[in-house]
Amino acid sequence: MGKDWNQAYLTGDCPWDKGAAAPPLRAYLAQSQITGTVLVPGCGLGHDVRLLAQAGALVTGLDSAPKAIELAKGIGSLDRIDYQVGDFLAFNPALVEGYDWVFEHTCLCALEPKQRQNYVDALCRVLKPQADYLAIFYIQVENYDGSDPPHPITRREIDELFKSRFHILDARVPKESYSSRPYGCELLMHMQKRLGH
Repeated sequence: MGKDWNQAYLTGDCPWDKGAAAPPLRAYLAQSQITGTVLVPGCGLGHDVRLLAQAGALVTGLDSAPKAIELAKGIGSLDRIDYQVGDFLAFNPALVEGYDWVFEHTCLCALEPKQRQNYVDALCRVLKPQADYLAIFYIQVENYDGSDPPHPITRREIDELFKSRFHILDARVPKESYSSRPYGCELLMHMQKRLGH
């Protein structure tokens, strides 16, 4: 049985929430544009959603925890933002090929590793043809014992998971990160969905 994310938000047991948007995303937006429609799966309290909206995108924040979405709606402006409760892995016809970008920060690492192929399937469903995917992957997790998320993913595993359906345009260890995360534990990757997928 997976983690009860809604219960975590109800009790405030959310150590992954740092109270601010991901520093690698902020640094990326200082150098590059993310425009059009953007989906943020596993958006939590919406810090990344708000930053993307402030940068000019039309952003959908999706989370399976109703309490997270309730709290996100109460923080800051909702201009250019649509929050939805939903399971990213479940088929939702309203989301099919609806997005120019997906930004990922804490969704894949929160899933059980056996669900990763389902995640890629969902990603391909929601992205428009040749649309973009920007991800901050956890490649190292301190004291990881395999039982609870976040579940790290290696660069080799990333390549095997995505390469048949995405072009990898950029991959780098971000210089900026939350202070609680040691340098080198994250990998920022920009991919583009292959035509026909």
